[in-house]
Amino acid sequence: MSAPEPPAPYAPQPLDAAEGHGNPPSQAAPEGTTRRGLLDKLTARLTGLYDAREARSIALIALAELAGLPLSALLTDPGAPMAADGFEAMAAQLAAGRPVQYVVGHTEFYGHRFTVREGVLIPRPETEEMVRRIVDRYKGRSGMRILDVGTGSGCIAVTLAAELPDAEVTGIDVSETVLAVAGRNGSLCGGRVRFECCDILTRQPGGRFDLVVSNPPYVTLGEKAEMRPNVLKHEPHRALFVGDDDPLLFYRVIAERGRSLLAPGGALWFEINERFGDEVTALLGSLGYADVKLTADLFGKPRITEAVWK
Repeated sequence: MSAPEPPAPYAPQPLDAAEGHGNPPSQAAPEGTTRRGLLDKLTARLTGLYDAREARSIALIALAELAGLPLSALLTDPGAPMAADGFEAMAAQLAAGRPVQYVVGHTEFYGHRFTVREGVLIPRPETEEMVRRIVDRYKGRSGMRILDVGTGSGCIAVTLAAELPDAEVTGIDVSETVLAVAGRNGSLCGGRVRFECCDILTRQPGGRFDLVVSNPPYVTLGEKAEMRPNVLKHEPHRALFVGDDDPLLFYRVIAERGRSLLAPGGALWFEINERFGDEVTALLGSLGYADVKLTADLFGKPRITEAVWK
């Protein structure tokens, strides 16, 4: 499918492989109240929604949050007793398909813990890969001015501000509610990102930039049938979907506005729908951008475009 799947932020080793390493084992407790017992119970509740590996990963994240423990503690001492207070309420939310990131209220992105909640798109590994490539490209360059269009949780803007400490970073989004969450996440980079409410489809942002980056809505409405029910039910459709009649809408508008937003030699980076790689690169070329490149994501799918405004 074209839409990135919700991330599984942690790929744990099996408990059997970890048991016996790290902390000394605790005294035996009734199986249903041990860390392993609750983990097995929650995993079983989730296997109808996810494959076994993902169900185990989600259960680990949820139980670590519930117990206030690092994930490693659940693995290294699985026989330790664990209070079940709050377990059923958390399990019911997860079994109903609510993403674990919303249940625990945060997700990991580029080594930072970002607050997320309903109405805010959960950051994906594909976006993290794009950010990593941008950081690798511009690390050491001073005085960069960066604009993140459709900032959402602020994961792109905040990470770039944290990793490129001399950069001036602005993040814009159409939703004040989303921007409140992004502003909270701004503390991860010392509050160095300036967030503004702006609908890119109707208003030109102010300023000039050396880099404009965006992960805009790019899943077509026709692709809904390919998406997981938990994504459709819980994540914000405004951040996911674009109409079938104009799937390049956001790329075209941002690229058109980018011609006046970008300083000469400035770069435009997009995360894109894998089905429209050729169309996006052709669009950028037709608008006068140079050095247009299309690269694959971690899963080998065409996902990232970059171009230079001469």
